[in-house]
Amino acid sequence: MERTPATLADGRQIIWYDADGTHRVPSVDRRPLEPAVVMSQMRHDPLTGEWIAVSSARQNRTYMPPADECPLCPSRDGRMSEIPSPEYQVVAFENRFPSFATHIEGVETRSDWFDQVRPATGRCEVLCFTSDHDSTFAALTPAQARLVVDAWADRTADLNELGVVKHVFPFENRGIEIGVTLQHPHGQIYGYPFIPPRAKTELLNAADYRAGYGHNMFEHIIAFEQAGPRVVASNEEWIAFVPFAARWPVEVHLYPLRRALDLSELDDAQREAFALIYLDILRRFDAMYDSRLPYIAGWQQAPAPDPGDEIATALRDEAWLHLELTSIRRGPEKLKYLAGSESGQGAFVADILAEPLAQRLRELA
Repeated sequence: MERTPATLADGRQIIWYDADGTHRVPSVDRRPLEPAVVMSQMRHDPLTGEWIAVSSARQNRTYMPPADECPLCPSRDGRMSEIPSPEYQVVAFENRFPSFATHIEGVETRSDWFDQVRPATGRCEVLCFTSDHDSTFAALTPAQARLVVDAWADRTADLNELGVVKHVFPFENRGIEIGVTLQHPHGQIYGYPFIPPRAKTELLNAADYRAGYGHNMFEHIIAFEQAGPRVVASNEEWIAFVPFAARWPVEVHLYPLRRALDLSELDDAQREAFALIYLDILRRFDAMYDSRLPYIAGWQQAPAPDPGDEIATALRDEAWLHLELTSIRRGPEKLKYLAGSESGQGAFVADILAEPLAQRLRELA
């Protein structure tokens, strides 16, 4: 992989990722943009103990432009986009409308129990999987998918080195049903200034399991699912299964059989094998109905290394990288909405058992 960094007109970072032998020369962003100013803040919820990010700039982000005005397509034919080059393979850049940023202006820290406010320091990036506006991740070749994995790994390593980032979360939202505002094949990477609730809950449960049973919980989950009826696909390095207590209408988790804390720790064999099994699973998703399945794909990784934080270090010791892939579609014309129990109490009621869902996905090979 070749890595070519540059700076956009308003000071944001951009990085091209290309196959070896490309030898890219960084392009110059000639748009007349003002320097990026971010004023996001975090507010503490005393009821849950969680931090809520507030970013009013996101109200002004681009929403579903036509293909010839897409900001994620290459810059060509006289039109300038977020990527100042006439072509690209994979590219990452700082989000123009971020929830978190490394430099926050105009936000004062307040620490009263019911009035806790902090600058939303962190990082938000966009990762474009291909320059082809009409493609999807599922349509990538294994080599293209592997390049995306390498970019994810590189961004994880870089963001873990930022002192303001405590947890790195690469993810993809696909489909207007999910709330996507740009149709171009892309994902995002959030560098949170805290360990987010889902990751923290999983890792705390893993720590409790270690205390009670003396083993890594994720390793035992893999062994449990390998012996059960919920495996959808596997290869020499990865297993994909519908989890026993799946909460979404379609849900598949992908685990490396050899432990890695985060994407940057995956070796060549693991990266190659992931590209193959992930493309397989996504294509099964798209074969379920007549239209493409909307989904969220999110990587669960270890917290960023922080020797001064005993809790983060303890949680990191239990981590096992995995991808959680979920869809809200429960039928050809039906979506699962988070109604009273799910939204009001976070108590999910699933619409289908995991075993028949796994069987159906196996049949869609």
